[in-house]
Amino acid sequence: MSGAQPVRPIRRTPLVAAAVALATALAGLLAVGGAGSARGDVPPTPGWSLQWSDDFSGPARSLPSSANWQIDTGHGYPGGPGNWGTGEIQNYTADPDNLSHDGNGNLRITPLRDGAGNWTSGRIETRRADFKAPSGGVLRIEGRIQMPNVTGQEALGYWPAFWALGAPYRGNYWNWPGIGEFDVMENVNGINSVWGVLHCGVNPGGPCNETSGIGASRACPGASCQSAFHTYRFEWDRSTAPNELRWYVDGQLFHSVSQSRFDAATWANMTDHAGYFILLNVAMGGAFPDALAGKTPTPATVPGKPMLVDYVAVWTKGGSGPTDPTDPPGPTDPPPSGSAQLYLRTGGGAGDAQSSGSSATLASAGGANYDGAPHSPQVFVSGPITRRCNGGSTQFDLLVDAGSTVANGQQVRVSYDRTGDGSWDRTETYQYFATDPVPGYEHYTQARGLKSATGSLGDLSGGKVRIEVWNAIGNGASTVGVGNQSLVRIPFG
Repeated sequence: MSGAQPVRPIRRTPLVAAAVALATALAGLLAVGGAGSARGDVPPTPGWSLQWSDDFSGPARSLPSSANWQIDTGHGYPGGPGNWGTGEIQNYTADPDNLSHDGNGNLRITPLRDGAGNWTSGRIETRRADFKAPSGGVLRIEGRIQMPNVTGQEALGYWPAFWALGAPYRGNYWNWPGIGEFDVMENVNGINSVWGVLHCGVNPGGPCNETSGIGASRACPGASCQSAFHTYRFEWDRSTAPNELRWYVDGQLFHSVSQSRFDAATWANMTDHAGYFILLNVAMGGAFPDALAGKTPTPATVPGKPMLVDYVAVWTKGGSGPTDPTDPPGPTDPPPSGSAQLYLRTGGGAGDAQSSGSSATLASAGGANYDGAPHSPQVFVSGPITRRCNGGSTQFDLLVDAGSTVANGQQVRVSYDRTGDGSWDRTETYQYFATDPVPGYEHYTQARGLKSATGSLGDLSGGKVRIEVWNAIGNGASTVGVGNQSLVRIPFG
């Protein structure tokens, strides 16, 4: 997409050149097969453990479950890029005409156009944002979907998608693509094809070739993507070294990406966070469909063609911890000790909250740049800790304040010593947080994203956790809340 954009955000144009060629090749294909119907439930998957699902069995015109989904509305996230960052033109609504159950076991997302030519549609995302492959195991995200049943000139501008974004995107909206994006299924302009794409790294260019991403596409097996339901699946496999990402349609593998393609920091930024949330939407117009057909939609585009979603489900297989995925906790294991929720404490400790709050001073960076290199840090240490790693990731909520100082930025580094022998087996440095020049605490969380990581997590046996906080940039001192205020949650049960 051309033009001066401060950040090229989510869901851009995957494999445009290849798509043009594919569109030409597929233009003469005839759709075969029937429209299909809802299965009525999520299918059994022997060998996999179901973690979450929705089979959209609500009554006709009811909204999707508010316990499972949140509805996106408008033309972008508050404070995020306009037109959802891709130039799409529709206004997302919570109107049942755009978004509702059909009463037959499907979710229906329907783009509509009013008399003035304005388009509306629907977009939802899971409330959960922790879908992640367990250490030593596999994550499976799957949906059974019929794309909008429209082709040719009448389909120009249709952009249905089933995808996932890294949890740190929530509340930030400008850290794409580093936090990762898995496009399980994308389609545009009624072409009989499914695209599977990975987005990561930096934009433009970088290891994921942004803004295109690393992707592949193929025609749907048997009946066309538009005329029938097909099953779209993504797998993140942490049981192999290097890890692997895989895309399937109707059980047929059509795309895979190996961890070996990426440097350690890129891989860590898109995998070493809380996990992913899942999205379903039908956009109209924007970078991807426009790249294939010029400005879309056009007067010939026909509104009212829904994407139907029979179910969405998440499974995992294998894995119970990075030390030994085949060894679950047993009666001979030592009992857990030490806290997994570490409040920064007065005096440099970390553990259970103290009875009152206070603050610790972070020395000024003195105008120098200490991004990634602790400078006169406040250090908080907890231990000994004996706990099993649960396969999750570090989370934190630090209360920081720079008073009225302009352009200060605080940074945190969390290190893990598995056995308490003085060697740090895992070190995570997070992007610094630029505080505003207004007195009062602000929340610095893991949503800022991981800057770098070394080593790997594992069970703690008499281990220690070290938390370092410092000013990475700026000319003034800052404070961090301690006592019962700032905390770090470590991924150990």
